[in-house]
Amino acid sequence: MIMNEEIYDVTIIGGGPAGLFAAFYSGMREMKTKIIEYLPYLGGKVPYFYPEKVIRDIGGIAQATGEEVTEQLVEQALTFDPTVVLGEQVVDMQRMEDGNFQLVSNNGSVHYSKTVMLATGFGTLHSVKLDHPEAVYYEEKSLHYTVRKLADYYDKHVLISGGGNSAVDWALELENIAKSVTLIHRRNQFKGLESSVTRLKNSQVNIMTPYEIKALHGTDGQLEKAVLGHVEDEAEEKELQIDRLVVNHGFQINLEPITTWGLEMIDGMIAVDSSMQTSVEGVFAIGDIAHYPDKLGLIAGAFNEGPIAVNHAKKIADPEDPVKHLFSTNYAAFTEEE
Repeated sequence: MIMNEEIYDVTIIGGGPAGLFAAFYSGMREMKTKIIEYLPYLGGKVPYFYPEKVIRDIGGIAQATGEEVTEQLVEQALTFDPTVVLGEQVVDMQRMEDGNFQLVSNNGSVHYSKTVMLATGFGTLHSVKLDHPEAVYYEEKSLHYTVRKLADYYDKHVLISGGGNSAVDWALELENIAKSVTLIHRRNQFKGLESSVTRLKNSQVNIMTPYEIKALHGTDGQLEKAVLGHVEDEAEEKELQIDRLVVNHGFQINLEPITTWGLEMIDGMIAVDSSMQTSVEGVFAIGDIAHYPDKLGLIAGAFNEGPIAVNHAKKIADPEDPVKHLFSTNYAAFTEEE
């Protein structure tokens, strides 16, 4: 077991957008900060699933790819030199007799902190695989669960299966890159943002609903044809020439071991109050994992939650320092709002 006796003011579990901005803000508050990230790099699911997806819902940024946003977030988060631990999953959290928290990682490392901030997203995410026995022969060759490089789809016949934001967004992204794009969904209505769905309906993307994949055909991992079945009429089938298949059927979410830490849970998320504090004093939750009424499920919402949590964590870590809401145009000059 690797013991680290150093006690931090706040330990942020999760190095995605929410955790990264919280780390920057905690640096502004001069808190001794540690980030522990399960993946071997910072950024969370954004660079993993959406490195080339264009993000448009962050204020002040008209558009940027997931990779570009991540690069800026990481640079910002490291401004005040927080301690960063990669490739570790925190598997246990206990409050010690002195009131501080002991965090134990899957590799036996032990960390100590006055407060804890959970920014784990929905936990560990894995794409829901295509439920066809032949899918395994094409995965990571011509069947993918996210688009990592747009150039790989240039001049290809692309089939996308899914009905949420990711499926709609990728169809629009690939419209002017691929030779053809077909989007199928087993329901007639899409769940994407209204503006995106409207753009989709006005695009050149071939929309087929309600259809699902019945069979795949190809050679040596290269797809050549997909058989599509009509959901409401089993006798109706259509064949489609394809070179690439993108499956966006959602994610499998695993919140363990957080669910064993005694935190109040609501609908698979952690309940928080207006200070972003959980049912355990000194433990905060921000981003996708946090639950409260009328929550805004956008990155922009997480950017607000982090500083709120930091300000209240500061009060616990340094009781003599009142809760302040600080802002700055640059990190060297702080302005206190009176």
